[in-house]
Amino acid sequence: MNIVRAGLALLIIFIFSIVFFSSPIQILSKKNKEAQKAQDIPKLYPYPTKSDLYEPATPISARSATVIDAKTGVVLYQKDADIAHLPASTAKLMTALVALEKCAPSQIITVGYVEREPTQMGLASGDVVTVENLLYGLLVASGNDAAYALSYSCAKNTFQFVEQMNLKAKELEMKNTHFQNPAGFDSPSQFTTARDLAKLAKVAVANPLISRIVATKEITVTNANNQKNYYLKNVNALLGTVKGVEGIKTGLTEGALQSLITKTKREGNTIITVVLGSEDRFLDSTALIDWAFANHRWQAP
Repeated sequence: MNIVRAGLALLIIFIFSIVFFSSPIQILSKKNKEAQKAQDIPKLYPYPTKSDLYEPATPISARSATVIDAKTGVVLYQKDADIAHLPASTAKLMTALVALEKCAPSQIITVGYVEREPTQMGLASGDVVTVENLLYGLLVASGNDAAYALSYSCAKNTFQFVEQMNLKAKELEMKNTHFQNPAGFDSPSQFTTARDLAKLAKVAVANPLISRIVATKEITVTNANNQKNYYLKNVNALLGTVKGVEGIKTGLTEGALQSLITKTKREGNTIITVVLGSEDRFLDSTALIDWAFANHRWQAP
């Protein structure tokens, strides 16, 4: 009998705890706390808002796209921003970030294996080049040879370097991204999204060296003993032709079609634009850039 009574008492306590902790009052209290916490987060300024004469963006050919404010991360535009897509050479932005975490820009690398798939900066086995100049080859000329040279020189091997790329993606909360190689070659297990690439670009351009390199239209760099020159020309046709464009990275493969990440600064405000799977990446990006600045204003505190 005592056992029965004890069991009933425990059942009553269990039911009471469920009712109490899931009651409307408790739920409302939890929501209020979450709302208060959100309000306590300081808003970054200048803060982008829609202009008084705001008009929606015109359709673009890209399968996936997004535009964000570079400072606050506020999304100004998105089109299927979370669908998985082949990254093509936009993956080289992550290669650059990881390389700079593992190697100093002044570090000298002796080139071993040379990836021959186009495009290339012009490396040959035995070349002795600084990490910084390899980064120019990687991000200006989109050199696949530079990508692989950095990968096996700034880690024990290319495989471990790619593991670091994926760890960095996780750190940046790129939740729908996975890398399989440092150059961006098409692979079923290599994918990303427009939203994730915008996160990556925001971090990449915060690095002064990367920011300077991706804004370079053309440059000639040398090997470590100044005996060999590498002429590099940026693939990004918007540099020097569209107001305020300062990089960042192109991408093009048969599977990925045309891709482009851009950073554009006008009147002190900066946006990052990502287009993936485009039929004309430069036309799509220009349209989004002009639309974003024409239809938004940045508020001061």
